[in-house]
Amino acid sequence: MDTEIFSRFCSKKARQIITKLCHEFCAAGGRAYIVGGAVRDGLLDLEPKDIDLEVFGIEEGVVEAILRRHCAIDAVGKSFGVFKLRGVDLDVSLPRRERKTGRGHQGFIAQADPFISISEAARRRDFTINALLLDPLTGKLHDPHGGRADLEGRLLRHTSTAFAEDPLRVLRGMQFIARFDLRPAAETVRICQTIEPEGLSSERCFDEWSKCLVKGKNIGAGLTFLKETGWVRYYPELEKLIGCPQDPQWHPEGDVWAHTLHALDAFAQRRTGEWEEDLLVGFAVLCHDFGKPATTTREDGRWRSPGHDRAGAEPTRAFLGRLTNRSKWIEEVVKLVEGHMRPMALAQTKAGPAAIRRLARDVGRIDRLVRVVEADARGRPPLPPESDTVAHWLRERAEALQVERSAPKPLLQGRDLLALGMAPGPAMGQILKRIYEDQLDGCVTSREEALDRIRSTILEIPRIGSTQNEGSAGSPPM
Repeated sequence: MDTEIFSRFCSKKARQIITKLCHEFCAAGGRAYIVGGAVRDGLLDLEPKDIDLEVFGIEEGVVEAILRRHCAIDAVGKSFGVFKLRGVDLDVSLPRRERKTGRGHQGFIAQADPFISISEAARRRDFTINALLLDPLTGKLHDPHGGRADLEGRLLRHTSTAFAEDPLRVLRGMQFIARFDLRPAAETVRICQTIEPEGLSSERCFDEWSKCLVKGKNIGAGLTFLKETGWVRYYPELEKLIGCPQDPQWHPEGDVWAHTLHALDAFAQRRTGEWEEDLLVGFAVLCHDFGKPATTTREDGRWRSPGHDRAGAEPTRAFLGRLTNRSKWIEEVVKLVEGHMRPMALAQTKAGPAAIRRLARDVGRIDRLVRVVEADARGRPPLPPESDTVAHWLRERAEALQVERSAPKPLLQGRDLLALGMAPGPAMGQILKRIYEDQLDGCVTSREEALDRIRSTILEIPRIGSTQNEGSAGSPPM
């Protein structure tokens, strides 16, 4: 009996609703069980995001009628026998049979069948650690496929041969290994080696990668699983890191692949808990050395990769572009990849405020870049993370200049020049750009100073109503 599991992972409100519903289902001749990830997380003393309740032994119409007597429901998954309860993170469903009919993650026909056995219903789940059922009324744990022992042994094992029917499960394996510090069973690796992506949607793949980066404790192990299963070949930007050499003086840990995995694990130790921030920085750490395979050469007996930061931009765009259409996120990551070597150079030359402001302009968020630099520095065991001093130096200066979270906002906008009587056109953009450069240099520090500078230094301003050809105005002297 596992009487404490239910109370451990359910809120008081959820427990009350679940208990009430379970009594009703039982009175109608059925039985309801908490299933899947919620049970797994409860056994690991983790708080689940949501709870799934599966009802056996009574028809779908009876289940729906009982639900409607007690709560508002959204029958968004009714065609699959799934009901979402409003106001509480609880889904109620019937067990179902699935039949493979096509390619990919959605190539199935599913049919609710409340009269199949617990073992057969659990068999359709991906891994044994997710094929657990808990009776909320008795506290009894049903474990038809040995999931609890696998969880205690930190083993990831597929539940049945039906696993191979859904290619998304390989990426789910990657993120489960990373999140729960698991090792894959040899037979699970072998079956994954026989699976192809079958046109998986980019959105579903992105979800699994996101969970790996934002929730993973041992991200390196997750990516090692990707390599062992052969699935790294579907991500050529990653595959090229394998065997790409590095100078052992600076990278005693091995090739670029090994360094990337160590850097990801270092990143995982210092996440902030802000989902989007951790996601973007995580992807930047993953992609930060994508430029090395194209730039690595042997010079004077040493491996070097000059310009790999800039060379990493296009491979990063290609990799992320296959996972998501969020172009803003992609470009935010690219800026971090392109800029990850600059802090070291700035620290070595003891660069002043102008250089720090320009770095903020180019990368957008110096606080993100600092985290990438920290992970990069800590991804070189057994070397100590001496470059943490670079991150600390940059963080202090960015905070002092108030540019750690954004570039300096321009003191002047186009409307300010219009107010001076200047005509719109190329010359206006050139003037604003020059003033902004002066602002980054610290030559102007206020809006009034910027306006005074324009008034005193611009000899010839194209005015509204002027007959002068805008295109011939040229760059205004400054």
